[in-house]
Amino acid sequence: MKKILVANRGEIALRVMRTAKEMGIKTVAVFSEADRNALHVRYADEAVCIGPPPSNQSYLVMDKILDVAKQLGVDGIHPGYGFLSENAAFARKVKEAGITFIGPTAEAMEVMGSKLGAKAAVKAFGVPMVPGTEGAINDVNEAKKIAAEIGYPVLVKASAGGGGKGMRVVEHEAEFEQQVQMAMSEALSAFGDGAVFIEKYVGSPRHIEFQVLGDTHGNIVHLFERECSIQRRHQKLVEEAPSSCLTPEVRKKMGEAAVNVAKACNYTGAGTVEFLVDEKLNFYFLEMNTRLQVEHPVTEQIVGLDLVKEQIRVARGEQLGYAQDDLEIRGHSIELRVCAEDPANNFLPDIGKLITYKTPQGYGVRVDDSFEEGMDIPIQYDPMIAKLITFGKNREEAINRMIRAIDDYRISGIETTLTFGKFAMQHEAFVSGNFDTKFIDKYFKPELLPVRKIDDAFVAIAAGSLYKQERKSTAPASESSSSESSWKRNRKAY
Repeated sequence: MKKILVANRGEIALRVMRTAKEMGIKTVAVFSEADRNALHVRYADEAVCIGPPPSNQSYLVMDKILDVAKQLGVDGIHPGYGFLSENAAFARKVKEAGITFIGPTAEAMEVMGSKLGAKAAVKAFGVPMVPGTEGAINDVNEAKKIAAEIGYPVLVKASAGGGGKGMRVVEHEAEFEQQVQMAMSEALSAFGDGAVFIEKYVGSPRHIEFQVLGDTHGNIVHLFERECSIQRRHQKLVEEAPSSCLTPEVRKKMGEAAVNVAKACNYTGAGTVEFLVDEKLNFYFLEMNTRLQVEHPVTEQIVGLDLVKEQIRVARGEQLGYAQDDLEIRGHSIELRVCAEDPANNFLPDIGKLITYKTPQGYGVRVDDSFEEGMDIPIQYDPMIAKLITFGKNREEAINRMIRAIDDYRISGIETTLTFGKFAMQHEAFVSGNFDTKFIDKYFKPELLPVRKIDDAFVAIAAGSLYKQERKSTAPASESSSSESSWKRNRKAY
């Protein structure tokens, strides 16, 4: 594999390209008109514009991406996360084009892409599941009987969904039919599939997931767990590895269950098996994400493996080269998603220009980002700016290092989730490890946010520098320039 196209943008595109470069592999970036000056575009060996800013006219257009791949003679396509990363049709088209898809097979995606299909596949392996219907709701009256047997509250969930869409909590039988209809309508609108099912509602669970890796030779291992319980709108904000609540015995059982889930679909590459865990440490299979997760860095920190490198190795047909007993947890890692969102305003997006942008440094601090000072946060895409990751010999050290890194992060021009991150790191529930997915509902209020201290002089200098850059960028360009960089010469238009 000598050349890889990264069918994504932002920090994950950069993340993949850096590993590819270390492996001696050339990279191709695709980009929308909104990302013409993005860092992943500059970093790649070659880059091609594939359309206007809306993702359904650029990053989601399979044929455009495949045409670029064929024209530039790439050997593999890495989908990153989001966009086409879990699209079985895309994986199949890549394979049919004679190009290696750096991820699982289309068949594995299809099995795990349907929550109902996934539940049916893992049932034979004895993986614990939340009590509920085995298939989609066809008869509302029959489903109402099952809900009564399970006991209210119950959860109505979209089979094809994610991110909280097509999901409704039903507290009483009287509202059952209405909530089911609303969930079906939302699921159909969001995913083109109105199928929903019901499960027993686990009120305040922990959200714990296991990283799995499988090769094409039948070897599957897990790389331990990640705690992902601190969420807003069913989307994660803080992740850590390992979890603060699992005993060695429960960890072993959950790891074995995660491997069995992967076996149920003959999984290859990197994937994540998600579980709900109740207060008694009973765990239930939730779903499998057939891609690299946003929060994969915390796993890399505690096991010492580059997961993108492992993905590429598997895609090249190599064996993992290690067994489960060879893997162990070393230290503790925490990740905060630094998003252009205002925690004081219900975490609504706060799009704008990065007037000041300086990342923290020092031992045990890692920043995966894709922005520079002076850049705009595009409104068309996810508002995540960076992932701030810390590592320590234990959880206490990782927390203290995260607090220091948050304080050292300099961002102005927009609101971010940094203040919420510091609030969470200092809250007794998080410090003690005694928290669940209701952390924000139970403990967070905007008035409790710590005040971020930004040096006014520092901001003034940054703003002045930005003004000069903008004036320079609008000045007439010379007819030719012998100093034109190679990345500018390599920019192509689709």
